[in-house]
Amino acid sequence: MTADDTADLRPGAAPAWLGPLVEACRHLGPDDVPFRRRVTTSNGRRAAVLMLFADERGDGTGPELLLTERAAEMRAHAGQAAFPGGSIDPGDAGPVAAALREAREETGLEPAGVVPLLTLPPLTIPVTGFAVTPVLAHWARPSPVGVVDPGETAAVLRVPLAALADPAARFRVAGPSGYVGPAFAAGGLLVWGFTAGLVDWMLTLGGWARPWDGSDVRDLDEVWAQRHDLSTAQPAPSRPDAAAEGGPVR
Repeated sequence: MTADDTADLRPGAAPAWLGPLVEACRHLGPDDVPFRRRVTTSNGRRAAVLMLFADERGDGTGPELLLTERAAEMRAHAGQAAFPGGSIDPGDAGPVAAALREAREETGLEPAGVVPLLTLPPLTIPVTGFAVTPVLAHWARPSPVGVVDPGETAAVLRVPLAALADPAARFRVAGPSGYVGPAFAAGGLLVWGFTAGLVDWMLTLGGWARPWDGSDVRDLDEVWAQRHDLSTAQPAPSRPDAAAEGGPVR
């Protein structure tokens, strides 16, 4: 059984701009996880991801979120945007330690500059069977980051929250299996699936979300083929009677 390292969490250390998100997450109830069911049984496959929020760099773009693009050669989730993270190993003290270790291995960040704030309830990814614990953290002392292993990671990016919340960057994607969920075209990335669900949720809880056209549903295969051009492409025209708000189909 994986050890519990929640004693390392410091929710009171969040900066003021991150405070509303931390407080909202601290008061989540058992039915407040909107896009993935909570874990009710353990199959031994546990993982953690680091949701690392950085302060504005002084260029007017606002706070940022650290995201990676998985290498095209990966056997699972090739080319997808993701939070740094991975499996919780037996030697890890818990999900916080695992998320920080994986983030260092993937991006080269210095864990000493990261302040873990809290963990969210473990969420299931049906395709892989993993129970994933998101670790919310503040990048108090950012260190240089970049691709450590090109065979695992294609890009490491600090994406402004404002770019993710931009209505022009938001839409839904529909996959051949019947999946329909939120997506973001920002920073040269196509963010969809589990990562997009978390981003969508955090934007809402943190008060950063803006109204967007939830009726704009695009074919996942078509969007995937042009994913590296999406951040500079013009958004699809909105219907005159489009809904003012969007979100994942649940």
